[in-house]
Amino acid sequence: MTTTNPAAPATPLAPPDSSRIAQTIANHLPFRGELAALTALAGDASNRRYFRITLKGTPASLILMQLADPEGFKKSEEAVSGAPAKITELPFTNVLTHLHRTGVTVPQLHYYDREAGLLYLEDFGDLTLAEACRHADRATLETLYRQAIDQLVLFQVKGTTPPEPRCIAFHRRFDVPLLMWEFDHFLEYGITARLGKPMAPADEAAIRAEFQRITELLAGQPQVFVHRDYHSRNLMVDGSRIGIIDFQDALMGPATYDLASLLKDAYIELDEAVVDGLIDHFLNGLAAHGQGWTDRAAFRRLFDLTSIQRNFKAAGRFVYIDQVKHNPKFLADIPRVLGYVKRNLSKYPELATLRQHLAPYVAELQ
Repeated sequence: MTTTNPAAPATPLAPPDSSRIAQTIANHLPFRGELAALTALAGDASNRRYFRITLKGTPASLILMQLADPEGFKKSEEAVSGAPAKITELPFTNVLTHLHRTGVTVPQLHYYDREAGLLYLEDFGDLTLAEACRHADRATLETLYRQAIDQLVLFQVKGTTPPEPRCIAFHRRFDVPLLMWEFDHFLEYGITARLGKPMAPADEAAIRAEFQRITELLAGQPQVFVHRDYHSRNLMVDGSRIGIIDFQDALMGPATYDLASLLKDAYIELDEAVVDGLIDHFLNGLAAHGQGWTDRAAFRRLFDLTSIQRNFKAAGRFVYIDQVKHNPKFLADIPRVLGYVKRNLSKYPELATLRQHLAPYVAELQ
């Protein structure tokens, strides 16, 4: 398992060389065009920057991904488990190649300038699923989410079988150490760093024992191809299609992981009745591919436990991004994800011990 150095904030990237970009457009892209403008796009918490290239020609625009370190692909921004000892290819391009074979909507890579760390990608536009649904009526919201789930079903079914040993995702997985790393990430940042003081040893031991039990259950599920960050800000509404981005951390994991990321999202909260219907839509989609779950109640319980794990990890990550990367914009989303956790802890009597030991340290769970 590896992580980046949490004590080292990212070095700001210098803007890409516009003359180099113009030369690339003129000489290396599979269509004719001329650089008209280069516009920086709003960033996220990653070690990449994005720009929109406006062209005189067709297509009218491209997305430029700038890597902070062209060699940085050799280490993960987050923890990974089971990755190959030697990584010789950018995970983004490696996973992209595999996903193109599945039929899901991922961007075309027009050119990769390895020396400069610049990728020229198809532009899905600016409208995320989160923004498209923020003021949408229920019918429109459900239609968009069903489209996102249809993509997820295809992503999972076609992405998993047949296995592709050349894809890095098949060499790393959500095993017990990685899932526990994510739980521990919450304890370290979502509790200790957030409160500025450690937990009582007895409480921490009891909490970790409960986390271990959940982790072993999730790690023991059949493994499928997992995006790892399948949520409303990584899904782009481009006309009649949903485009998938930021899939470079893909790995093998439980079938519930991406679904929990989508339906228990940090950025947009769905009505529980809508969630219920969308889970059924997902299971019906799997069944259409011969991969149905006969016990849907058991699937829902597994979904809720996955949501607990995912939401705790997100809350810890948001504090980490604030305190280590000095980016506080995700702190406002913590009450939402911990609200999901509180409801799930209340739903299952066997989780009462976990809630009892966590509540004194997490106001949102009280």
